[in-house]
Amino acid sequence: MQSKVWAVVAIVLFGAAIAIYILLNREAEPLPPLLETTPPLTAPIAQPETAPAEPAIAHPLETIAPVEPLPDLEQSDPSIFKPLIQVLGEQWKALLKPEALIHKIVVTVDNLPRKDLPAKVVPLKRVKGAFLTSGKGNALSISVQNPQRYSSYVRLIQSVDTEKLVDLYRQFYPLFQRAYIEIGYPKGYFNDRLVEAIDDLLASPEPDEPIKLVQPKILFKYADPELEARSAGQKIMIRMSRDNAGQLKTKLREIRQHVAKVPRTP
Repeated sequence: MQSKVWAVVAIVLFGAAIAIYILLNREAEPLPPLLETTPPLTAPIAQPETAPAEPAIAHPLETIAPVEPLPDLEQSDPSIFKPLIQVLGEQWKALLKPEALIHKIVVTVDNLPRKDLPAKVVPLKRVKGAFLTSGKGNALSISVQNPQRYSSYVRLIQSVDTEKLVDLYRQFYPLFQRAYIEIGYPKGYFNDRLVEAIDDLLASPEPDEPIKLVQPKILFKYADPELEARSAGQKIMIRMSRDNAGQLKTKLREIRQHVAKVPRTP
């Protein structure tokens, strides 16, 4: 469970990076061919249907020209890792997985609003220590000590300069967009998906604590079916504790102001 908590951290750290890159003036798709059979003279001549419109971009942002030409996506790790550490701080070297970094960020963002998030795609290493519980049977719950495992990381995230991070990732947005296309969204716009993921995290509930658990086999699950049915991202926020999640939500709202054009519906 603890490794997936970093998925939300990934959103906080990299969410501010997203900006516009797809050309707004896309070429229209070709019109469908006319029917070969000639209609009767008395009937109106059939008109070709209008090609379906490209999906509208909800949250376009301006890019910043990179200091140097961007590398190919597959060769981008060295180019992005060094300036990222300069913005985040040296302590983040031990936390980040530098391999296929942009690809992992994009896959993580795309999966947070879904039901499952594979731990192997998360671009940050596991939080130290085991997930802490207390009680047994019907009294099984998340331990009141468990949130302490995340508190220092939450404070570290709060110290990140969002504007500097925004500027850095605006430079690298073309690679984020390329990765999003490559995972199966040729007409998708990554920034829109990012805002969807942020909004989903912000909508996570804040249940009373301690939060009851069940352990049908090996993995823990929430005893409340409503909580267990939530998205992968929301379940991560819930297990971090109300206080930690509240602090992350504050940072997420700050990031959203930089990457979203449309205000969030309460």
